[in-house]
Amino acid sequence: MKRLSAVLFATGGIAAASTVALAHHSFAMFDQDHKVERTGVVKEYRFVAPHVFIMLEIREDNGGSNLWALEGEAPTKLVRDGWTAKSLNPGDEIKLIVAPLRSGAAGGAWVTKDITFRDGKPIAVSP
Repeated sequence: MKRLSAVLFATGGIAAASTVALAHHSFAMFDQDHKVERTGVVKEYRFVAPHVFIMLEIREDNGGSNLWALEGEAPTKLVRDGWTAKSLNPGDEIKLIVAPLRSGAAGGAWVTKDITFRDGKPIAVSP
């Protein structure tokens, strides 16, 4: 009986830890049903785990600008799609599709690997 209790306790602990890990990587904060195209200037590009980030300055219609924090996929997945730590540099002007934050704040998740430079040239070419 003690052995069964220990096994059940350990299994419950693993299940609970898995739930926390899945929640950590949730994209629920992004409105996946509402995608918008954005063009802006890269201020920062972080090719780090668990997700790649782009800080993008986006000019608004009113003449101002907003700094958008954009979350991407894991670097290991992007490497398979041809991305590297040097794919983007500050000052690059890019165009991408974004699933915006549900809160309405300036940010979102870039949802396509087909991000292009402003002239339409792809940033990464899949191998």
